[in-house]
Amino acid sequence: MKFRLLTPGPTPVPEETLLELAKPVPYHRTADFRKLLEEVHEDLQYVYRTKNPIIPLTSSGTGGLEAALVNAVAPGAKVLCLISGRFGERWKSISKAFGIEAVSVAVPYGQVVTPEMLERALKDHPDAVAVCSTLSETSTGVGHDIAAFGRLVAATPMLLLVDAISGLGAMECQTDEWKIDLCVSGSQKALRLPPGLAFVSVSDKAWAAIDKNPTPRTFYFDLKKGRTNLKTFDTPYTPAHTLIRALRVSLKQIRAEGIENVWRKQATNAAAARAGFKALGLEIFPVRPNEASRWARCRTGWTATSSCRSSKSSTA
Repeated sequence: MKFRLLTPGPTPVPEETLLELAKPVPYHRTADFRKLLEEVHEDLQYVYRTKNPIIPLTSSGTGGLEAALVNAVAPGAKVLCLISGRFGERWKSISKAFGIEAVSVAVPYGQVVTPEMLERALKDHPDAVAVCSTLSETSTGVGHDIAAFGRLVAATPMLLLVDAISGLGAMECQTDEWKIDLCVSGSQKALRLPPGLAFVSVSDKAWAAIDKNPTPRTFYFDLKKGRTNLKTFDTPYTPAHTLIRALRVSLKQIRAEGIENVWRKQATNAAAARAGFKALGLEIFPVRPNEASRWARCRTGWTATSSCRSSKSSTA
């Protein structure tokens, strides 16, 4: 019997990637590893759709959320947490643990935080320093309009922090275009690896905030140390380097397929699954499913418009 992993994460790992994990363990303080990390970093930027540096962390995705929040926001400061499920609540829980004031912008499970709700919260709390959201709320299947959130937050001094752990690599995430300041992902979802790695992309706006926070309440998750070491494609501490080596294989697969084609395929699969559920008489729980809806509307031969981009567009 074939073992099938039908969970939101960990997800199945390609055979080629598993074979890479079966190789002997190398040493990581070498020129070969630095070259590998440079290659992986470039491919991560491709998947993230960013020119920003991406700091790798040996942790689960939650470690990446903690790193993003604690480095950019000082104790006592205020953040807006957009909550539509358990992982929106996680932003609030991390804030509480580090003495950060968290204001909830919450909706019932299955509902979605709208741009209009965020716009009102920004007006009510102009002293907030950051907005924390989820791209895909894993616990409910809701997808947020991060592009609209980014436009609103970019017009303020605030930062936009996004949990893209279960979405990045499967649904559209345009880190730079959508003005995401700190975008967090993890290895065990659409990046096609076992758990063990987190990644945080950091914008110039976010680095400015991090540099103004001279004593972040962290040691291991200090993003400034990661930035310094990334200049030579090294890491401050021992990384999960066998996972990084395997990540190179999975990222090459994504690049070969083309990230926009991946988005379109996953949106089509999701739409087909939901249609099947409805045909069985079941109801769809989230009001805004986390398929990137504009990609679900696209079909073979579509052209670049405001709602769809050509499958022949650049994947460089």
